[in-house]
Amino acid sequence: MKITIFGLSITSAWGNGHATTYRALTRALHDRGHDIVFFEHNAEWYASNRDLPDPEFCQVHIYENWKDILPQARRVLRESVLAIVGSYFPHGREAANEVFSSQAVSAFYDIDTPITVAQLRQGDAPYLKREQVPEFDLYLSFTGGPMLQTLEADFGAQRAVPLYCSFDREDCPKGPAPEASACDLSYMGTYAGDRQQKLEELFCAPARALPQSKFMLAGAQYPHSVTWPKNVARTIHLSPREHGAFYRSSNLTLNLTRGEMLRSGYSPSVRLFEAAGYGAAVVSDRWTGLETFFTPEKEILVADCTQDVINYLKGYDRMELQQIGRAAQERVLAEHSAEHRASQLENYVQLARSSRVTKNKAATLTKEMVM
Repeated sequence: MKITIFGLSITSAWGNGHATTYRALTRALHDRGHDIVFFEHNAEWYASNRDLPDPEFCQVHIYENWKDILPQARRVLRESVLAIVGSYFPHGREAANEVFSSQAVSAFYDIDTPITVAQLRQGDAPYLKREQVPEFDLYLSFTGGPMLQTLEADFGAQRAVPLYCSFDREDCPKGPAPEASACDLSYMGTYAGDRQQKLEELFCAPARALPQSKFMLAGAQYPHSVTWPKNVARTIHLSPREHGAFYRSSNLTLNLTRGEMLRSGYSPSVRLFEAAGYGAAVVSDRWTGLETFFTPEKEILVADCTQDVINYLKGYDRMELQQIGRAAQERVLAEHSAEHRASQLENYVQLARSSRVTKNKAATLTKEMVM
């Protein structure tokens, strides 16, 4: 089937997890025989950092002005079976209306569900009007659990279903982990104010307590006011092709959850599945629903405070951590691969199309009875 996606970015992973998500999903869909067209606004910070300007698995249209690209978008939509509008797409409201006017199955892909819902409770999100939620055939959510019922009961979503991020099997590492840049604890993440306290507690504080250990942080936009321990090596940005080496050279890597996602629970991050997919041993902050994705102590370690991280670093040897990493990798490849997500999406679309047929038959029957 032909699929149209209006998304934040697929060409640049700079400071966002959307690109990684879209790449894995669209590549898997392409491998399953689907034709994907992706519309992306030409944002300056992405234009300057395009690490995948021309993906071979989908056709990308980068535009400056929404009105200029609109005729082309309408032509593509006329041929599409599925049309997706993603969260934080700059012209999401306008794109949604165009999707509703087409015959395609319509889906909103919310990679930021708790943030979107918080904004909708106050009125509208910049990329989605509250009144548009019930118009979508599918509400694809990065957050599962009770949030799905909230989307249907409070906002009128027709069918709210989870479509979490995933790991691309093609990136699965082969051979031993690199040793050149080995560190004891790593963290990858762009600066976020609602994560910074946890970063201080679960990363910086352990680094200060263990001055002989090596720590590595990859992430942009940290303010100059942040004081880093001397044993923390920093890099501003890593392209996705460098992520595997980063994670695999760490004895342990840290996963931290944004504030709204933490409060909602059931919100695994892109980095969580990615790190586990590469076979890294992950220590995560605690959130509701974590155990539905990974088994604590067997596939993931959970930290509530600084001392927990220190205990893991001092109490587990490299072989024990590698065993945890391998168990997590097996779980990801079995349940959270890009192929698995593509298959889920196909099933959701089929359900939506069947629901449309049922509704049309019911409407026709009602009309005939009235006549």
